[in-house]
Amino acid sequence: MMVNKMPDQPEERALLSRLAFSGEIVVVFLMVIILAMLFIPLPTFILDLFFSVNIALSFLILMLTMNVRKTLEFSVFPTVLLMTTLFRLALNVSSTRSILLQGYAGQVIDAFGNFVAGSNPVVGFIIFLILTIINFLVITKGSERVAEVAARFTLDAMPGKQMSIDADLNAGMITEEEARARRREIEREADFYGSMDGASKFVKGDAIAGLIITVINLLGGVIIGMWQRGLDALGALQLYALLTVGDGLVSQVPALLISTATGVLVTRAASEDNLGTDVTSQILRYPQILLITAAVLALFGLVPGMPTIPFLIIALLLWWLTTILRREQKEKVETAIEEQAAAQEQVAYKPENVLSLLAVDPMEVEIGYSLIPLVDKSQGGDLFERVSLIRRQVALELGIILPAIRIRDNMQLSPNQYLIKIKGVEVASGELMTHSYLAMDAGAVTEKVSGIPTKEPAFGLPALWITADQREKAEMSGYTVVDCPSVLATHLTEIIRNYAYELLGRQEIQAMLDYIKTDYPVVVEELIPNLMTVGEIQKVFAQLLKEGIPLRNLVTILETLADYAPMTKDTNLLTEYVRVALRRQISKMLAGDGNKIQVLTLSPQTEERIFRAQDSEGEPLPPSWLNEFYASLNQHIRPIIQEGRNPVLLVAPAIRRYVRSITERVSPKIFVVSYQEIIPEMEVHSLGMVGVISEG
Repeated sequence: MMVNKMPDQPEERALLSRLAFSGEIVVVFLMVIILAMLFIPLPTFILDLFFSVNIALSFLILMLTMNVRKTLEFSVFPTVLLMTTLFRLALNVSSTRSILLQGYAGQVIDAFGNFVAGSNPVVGFIIFLILTIINFLVITKGSERVAEVAARFTLDAMPGKQMSIDADLNAGMITEEEARARRREIEREADFYGSMDGASKFVKGDAIAGLIITVINLLGGVIIGMWQRGLDALGALQLYALLTVGDGLVSQVPALLISTATGVLVTRAASEDNLGTDVTSQILRYPQILLITAAVLALFGLVPGMPTIPFLIIALLLWWLTTILRREQKEKVETAIEEQAAAQEQVAYKPENVLSLLAVDPMEVEIGYSLIPLVDKSQGGDLFERVSLIRRQVALELGIILPAIRIRDNMQLSPNQYLIKIKGVEVASGELMTHSYLAMDAGAVTEKVSGIPTKEPAFGLPALWITADQREKAEMSGYTVVDCPSVLATHLTEIIRNYAYELLGRQEIQAMLDYIKTDYPVVVEELIPNLMTVGEIQKVFAQLLKEGIPLRNLVTILETLADYAPMTKDTNLLTEYVRVALRRQISKMLAGDGNKIQVLTLSPQTEERIFRAQDSEGEPLPPSWLNEFYASLNQHIRPIIQEGRNPVLLVAPAIRRYVRSITERVSPKIFVVSYQEIIPEMEVHSLGMVGVISEG
């Protein structure tokens, strides 16, 4: 088993740095040698040395592939495969030059030709052909196919893996750094298998080249031996056949090792340990299978004509191994039971830790058991992915970091019900009919369809639950048709917009400040902690979000706070200064795509009465006056809301905040803006004047 240990001492890190630098020199030197071998004749002693290095390197690579736990631990393998293939082919060229010129290519080739082939060229050539066939048709072809399929499936699985990482990130199971590391690992895995798909062609080409070079050596050697060296046909064939077979074998053995290493590496995608540990742990996992195999082998040994002793010996070894494995499994079970009993006894006497019960999630969604398929990926649920998209959308629209949203089942709810909670308190609920669609009438319906009447939970619009068969007809009739996950996602998004000021806590604000500090350090350092605290900034941000002002222009907000914080610590007043600084953003938000803002105004008498009321020494607004004011306000905003627009009330800067506190009781959707918050380029059109007739 390989143990990866990161160097934690300066001496070890210095040693690794020197080795890395030396490795760069070795690689460059190796490429120079490969190019030199293609053109410069080498002495036989150097050939023997390089052949020995080739065999040792091939065996080393095979051992590495068997001991790595993950394929990415040897991600440089495709490049190594190319370099070893070039080195082996260069050796073939050098050995061919020596064989044809000198009739001798060193002791290594001579030993392989005489010892392995038994000084018989025919036997040696047959062994060479068998090794070539094994390498080319079995190992290389299989490895090539596995690498191709692995590359294809790895690329196809990338989107799903990335969505899974986003889901874990949204659920709070991993951090941003862990998510980036896992995404990078997925990219490296895809790059590796893509490279292996191409690198496997090197092994295939190497096998073909080895076979062709062997034939050339044999034919060329016989011709040179007969014409240039004066040997007879039999003598030339005997000499050059042994040399050719030796050269082919000394090249084919490392090629076979490298091919095996390639196959081992590409077939270990699902492994979590080295090859030896995986093989022993998985083959020996079920002792009863070994016992059955032992019984079958014993029966084979009793068959007349079969070699009894070998079969019985193997059967006895398997029976002995089965006995040992069963004893170990029994000891592990007994130890596990004892440890579990000890742990339960320790827990029984341990004081209960109730701190975890005090934690409250910033936002959570509870669902009934019939809605679980919306979350379960195995059943096609994509709610986690939708929540991830919602968090991104909120970041783009409101400029805030949304805390993780928990999704959990609650068996106490009705099967189709869901609850949305903020800090443990229910703020919204709804019911969904699974396998049905929600059809909403947006005012363009030409033909009614039948269904179960209901209300769209996010905006309260009248709607119908319809079946999948009615979906096409409803869409053709002018209905807006959405599925259940979209209904829940829309409702959740609207709740987030309405309660964003509650969800933005100090921790999220600190994260936003840390991010903006990387590009604008002066702004943050000037403001915090000398002028304002994070808590005071949170109050300003919360007031802006409560009135629908996004925090996208964070630099302008912080700079404005830094300008006015030395003069006042009143967060309400600081919010008004920030709103004036964001007047261009507010004006564009109210005007939409054009440059015209339609507003309601207050009558002069009403403004004067509110001026007096907000003064600490002034007369408070009586209930009768407020009721008449609310009646006039409702009369003016009702047609605007029916048109699908949010009403805008334009007031004097001095009373804007006070008017907002009054009107939010009627409708939180009313935008109350001051004259200073409208840029001069905008055209302001009055839709009416809100006022109280009796000012007494």
